[in-house]
Amino acid sequence: MAKRRISISLDPEQAERIRWHAERSGMDISAYLVNAATRQMAETEAAEAEFAGVDALIAEADSDARDQGATVDGDSGPLTVDEQAEVDEAMRLVLGADEPARHNDGEVA
Repeated sequence: MAKRRISISLDPEQAERIRWHAERSGMDISAYLVNAATRQMAETEAAEAEFAGVDALIAEADSDARDQGATVDGDSGPLTVDEQAEVDEAMRLVLGADEPARHNDGEVA
């Protein structure tokens, strides 16, 4: 497989730390950086997958709000009981079922 060379610029202290960690790991600097970048990409992709459901709920809520005439950055007033129930359910998904939801005024539900 053909390889492509890239160039990065580092502060001398960063370069030395990377070199030291690469040596400790028994790798050359290129292998160490590829390993670190690959690991970071996997973590990012896992986090994105983990929150895909929440992101979809947010997108749906934004779409529903726009359909009902809400402005993107405007405050359309207090939430209805149904709207608050949707917010509470979304917060339970994010925080877990054991965490109480907080209303806009900071009150615990």
